Amino acid sequence: MLDTQSDRPDRPDRPDRPDRTDRLYVAPWGRDSWPGTFDQPFATLAAAQRTVRARTAALRSDLVVNLRAGTYFLEAPFTLDAAAGDSGEGGHRVVYQAHGYGTPRQEKVVVSGGRLITGWRPGEVDGSWRADVGSLETRQLYVNGRRAPRASLNPGLPGNVTKTETGYVTDSTAPQSWQDPASIEFVFPWVYPWSEARCRIAEITGDARSTTITLVQPAFARARELYSATWVGDQQAHPEGPRDARWDGLARPFSAENSVSFLAEPGTFVLDRRVPDRHVLHYLPLPGEDPAEAEIIAPVLERIVVGRGTEENPLHDVTLRGLTFSHAGWTEPDGPHGFLHFFANTYYAGGELQKVELAEGKAHLTIPAAPRLLPANVEFTAAVRVALLDNGFTHLGAGAIGFAGPGRANAVVGNRIEDVSGSAVTVTAGTGTEIRQNLIHHIGREYHGSPAVWVMDAREVTVAHNEIHDVPYSGIVVTGGSRAARVQVTGNLIHRTMTALADGGGIYLNGRQGNSYADGTVVRGNVVRDTVTPYNFGLYTDYGAAWVTVQGNVVHRSDTPIVLRVTPPLENVAFLDNFWDDHPAEADTPPSGVTLARNTVLPKDGFEEALAADPAGAAILASAGRDAPPATQPLI
Repeated sequence: MLDTQSDRPDRPDRPDRPDRTDRLYVAPWGRDSWPGTFDQPFATLAAAQRTVRARTAALRSDLVVNLRAGTYFLEAPFTLDAAAGDSGEGGHRVVYQAHGYGTPRQEKVVVSGGRLITGWRPGEVDGSWRADVGSLETRQLYVNGRRAPRASLNPGLPGNVTKTETGYVTDSTAPQSWQDPASIEFVFPWVYPWSEARCRIAEITGDARSTTITLVQPAFARARELYSATWVGDQQAHPEGPRDARWDGLARPFSAENSVSFLAEPGTFVLDRRVPDRHVLHYLPLPGEDPAEAEIIAPVLERIVVGRGTEENPLHDVTLRGLTFSHAGWTEPDGPHGFLHFFANTYYAGGELQKVELAEGKAHLTIPAAPRLLPANVEFTAAVRVALLDNGFTHLGAGAIGFAGPGRANAVVGNRIEDVSGSAVTVTAGTGTEIRQNLIHHIGREYHGSPAVWVMDAREVTVAHNEIHDVPYSGIVVTGGSRAARVQVTGNLIHRTMTALADGGGIYLNGRQGNSYADGTVVRGNVVRDTVTPYNFGLYTDYGAAWVTVQGNVVHRSDTPIVLRVTPPLENVAFLDNFWDDHPAEADTPPSGVTLARNTVLPKDGFEEALAADPAGAAILASAGRDAPPATQPLI
């Protein structure tokens, strides 16, 4: 078990032994020339880290760096590098924590990748304010702790719109008056039902009768290739004979963002780039809000924490606890590649595309052969026994937490993750990661295809007793692969997923998850409620999922609780002892690769009462979510 209680000082206002060499202190009022003691703390994490690196080789106990209350604005990512001496040694850890961690007097510490925006003055739009920000690039702005949306226009293009090879033509002349057109971004939700794309405008031209909008390249050309899908019709659907139907999610943009011309909704902002290196932020305050007095922060860094090692020398035995990580961004979507989302945390930025045949030749999709991964603002590569405990992750412009590469035995436990543009936690490869007891909500604020938790081709990952709610796509996604084995998704409480996109679920799995039921993925004891948009499945096994046990779960208010027939077909997938409020399609004649047994259908009306009256159902409900005892139901 992880020890989240050790090294907590008995007297949080003073060190228990001031002369000990295993404690360092950092405070906003400190000085980096001081020795880092309680009375003479360092001022920055960088100064504390230099001392840590000088001591790790000879550790005889855990080395604890205590951060006193305040906000620490970083000038560069806080980089934990195994080669530089940032790992714990000799069985001991290096711990960075809020002072008084785990006591009633734990101090509030924010580690920020942003900068305060000052110098506000009245702007050119009635009621707006403006601030000169030099070469700052940002897609987010936070005002008094609130994410301010970018000013937008919906629909994104007025008039009768025609798509062209380079963009769009409309019979409306209104776009010709849009200010700073090269900073405007078109948004395309449901470009596939589970995807959303973003692409900037390159140029707007026109005359008295029409307007031509040219989008940036290569983004738009790549989008036209990627988002190419065909469904083949049949005789019943089309009496005149079979014909193809194309899905065109690029037919016209749903909305446009980031022009002073759109600044009409209080609480929104615009970054104006008309003059290079003399950018201007425009903000329209909420009623009663004074930008000159408000705390307004824009992200500057794209990483707050970077942990890195190698397979031969991993970063190891490091703990971050009781801290809040805020105000980091990600600006790649502003560039010529745009943001061409494909699935979950993947997007397309060039390279080979493949045509995939589905539904026995009745559907075709285009997929990237080597998609990129949306980054995280706190990211670790080749890490071993790195623990993130009881932290906050908020106001972030990419994903929150990412573990990649050949790591093992890492932990994300007891954190609160909210207001994040991408996913909350991602694990790609590695072994033995624990994701437990976290509260995750209102993620995917900008990149709506992001799941709350994403596990890809990893082994022995445990996703247990988390609460996940208000997610635009799926709550938990587990994708298989050649290395995937023994993933456990247990005891989670998941509600209000699929709030923006479609073709997902509360829990979604695809691909081969192992080589036997004992080696595969187990989904057990989860409660999934309110899977919102149409075309969803509460518990979704898709695209050749194999060696999966779905046992003892509860599904309520989804479009359909499960799906049995997908392409490629399910193989060795068992649904046992579950409770749901609808009969799955084809439940009486399941495919050969599916086992259905002892599942209970309860009435939609009065579902909660009926579940509570069933001892097995009541036990699942009582054990799901944070701070709940683990379920003890046996596996298949």
